[in-house]
Amino acid sequence: MKRLCICEICNCGRHRCAHRPTALYAKDNTLCALTEYKEKYPTHEGYNAPTSLKPKQAYRKDQGRMEGTTTFKSDYIPYEVSRRPGRQQAEYKPYPGEFDLDTTYKLDFNPYEVQPFVPVRPKERPHSKGGKLDTLPTYKEDFRPWEISKRELTKPEFTYQPPSAKFGNATTFQDDFAPRGLVPRESFKPPNMTKMSDAPFESLTSNRISFIAHPLEARFVKAKEEYKPSSQPFQDHTTHRADFQGLPGQLPKSCKPDFGKVASDAPFSESTEFRDSFQQWPVSLPQMRQQAEYVGPSVPMDLSTTSQGDFIKHAVQPFVSVKPLPRSSKSSAPFQGNTTMKDDFKAWSSRRQEMIKRPEEMRKNSGKMDTLTTFKAHYTQHNVHPPTSCKPANAPMKSEAPFDDGTMYRNDFTPKKITTCPASFDSPPGFVFDNSDERGHRFFHKLLSQNGNKMAVASEIHTPKEVAVVS
Repeated sequence: MKRLCICEICNCGRHRCAHRPTALYAKDNTLCALTEYKEKYPTHEGYNAPTSLKPKQAYRKDQGRMEGTTTFKSDYIPYEVSRRPGRQQAEYKPYPGEFDLDTTYKLDFNPYEVQPFVPVRPKERPHSKGGKLDTLPTYKEDFRPWEISKRELTKPEFTYQPPSAKFGNATTFQDDFAPRGLVPRESFKPPNMTKMSDAPFESLTSNRISFIAHPLEARFVKAKEEYKPSSQPFQDHTTHRADFQGLPGQLPKSCKPDFGKVASDAPFSESTEFRDSFQQWPVSLPQMRQQAEYVGPSVPMDLSTTSQGDFIKHAVQPFVSVKPLPRSSKSSAPFQGNTTMKDDFKAWSSRRQEMIKRPEEMRKNSGKMDTLTTFKAHYTQHNVHPPTSCKPANAPMKSEAPFDDGTMYRNDFTPKKITTCPASFDSPPGFVFDNSDERGHRFFHKLLSQNGNKMAVASEIHTPKEVAVVS
């Protein structure tokens, strides 16, 4: 009898066994070759990749000769340039007349007779004597020089003889280094010369060679159709509805106690612990003190003071001020505004020195300015031919043929009934569990009847009518 695995029993493609090894001691690294991708997409032989129609990007030589003339070369006209005239230095002319060397100090200063300065410091008195000073120091008196003979030199005598020829003395560099001829190095640098090509410049491009202009057909305008709803019912089944099988059960009961209103017809007891335990004590009111009434004095009050009773008034003359009386500083005589500065200093007649300007080297034109530029005078306008565009016209593509709105989905789709995959149950109906291998695959075999024939497994397993409740 052939055993079937969950992977083979499943008809929806979402139920698979564990393909990884689950044995504890078996060392098998092979994987299960049964996958959904291999079942749905078999391999095809004899398939070749499409060839590319893109032209090859090969280098093409120049097919024409380039013209070396530019707008500047064709329109430029050279002018004769003259040398700028040099600046002539002005001849020196002495100032006529004599300089007045008088200053403000000489004119305004008044000399005064000054007596010679008499020093206040007394004259110095020499305290030296007329005898001769003995200037022999202690070093010369105590130190006695030794008689030392002169040491002979061990250096050989060098008798210099000047050379007879001009610049005859040879240097160390000339003695040790012999002159050698210069050896020119060979240059491996290529010559800096432009290589001109005689071949004509190729003006062909990939667009000119490969482009083929095709005539465009008129664009077809489709008439708008009215919306017609589909006659087939909408299939609102989902993966959850198809695969989830709820267990029949009762609704969960709440453990919360019933809410009952607590009410009583008895009157409310106003007694509290404070009212029951507290005993009121008798308290007497405090006695109020009576104030004595005010009685005013019957004898009038004596307002005399010690100063008024003991003070004796004397006849005293008023105080006369010794300060002189203020005199008015105003005078009727006119104000004399002469000062020493005004009398001695006489202002000179001075004027502002003119600004020293150098003579202009370039003379200004007296006539009217001509606004004609060199570019306007010598520019030659050429007729420009715009390049022809090889781009096709941007015209809409129209066609009178009706639009074919038929699709593969509309032609091939057939509605199917909702079926339940037998592999979604713990024990598939019509199958009996046989065993499981080390890799985690569960194998089943079909159930046999008493007559020895196989039981027909229902192709459609309807979902139970009971409502599944999740608590």
